[in-house]
Amino acid sequence: MSKLEDKVNEILGINEPDEPKKELVKQDFKPVVPRREDNEKADVDNDYKYSRENYYNLIERGQEAIEGILDIAREGQHPRAYEVAGQLIGQVGQTVDKLQDLQKKLKDLKELPKTANQNIKNALFVGSTNELQKMLQKKKEDEDIESKNITPKKDDTKDK
Repeated sequence: MSKLEDKVNEILGINEPDEPKKELVKQDFKPVVPRREDNEKADVDNDYKYSRENYYNLIERGQEAIEGILDIAREGQHPRAYEVAGQLIGQVGQTVDKLQDLQKKLKDLKELPKTANQNIKNALFVGSTNELQKMLQKKKEDEDIESKNITPKKDDTKDK
């Protein structure tokens, strides 16, 4: 013990036997919501599950905080405490909306490959005019060879 602690103990009449000093044990930080990753699922599913767990945790903690601040507001009857409670209620409500948006985003991500448009409307060629002419000439020659072997089909060339 330090000299100050010894003198305070002497003044207060506290006689402490020689006790081993207690050491502070450093605890490793563990996240409140442990991340569980399933290797069999896609990253989108893992991220969705992790985000969902975090939103639930935020909502639960927000509800606990609301209960606490409302108790303080009732006891103190101070307008600022009620204002803080109202802001906290609004933030929890926004978190609930974000949780619902997460559902919609996952649904959109999973439907995207199914609803992708297969028709190419605007194609862009990147290259010189010389390369473009060679490509078109080659395509024309390929079409000529095919037309000799197969009866030509009538294509509607009008824009729809």
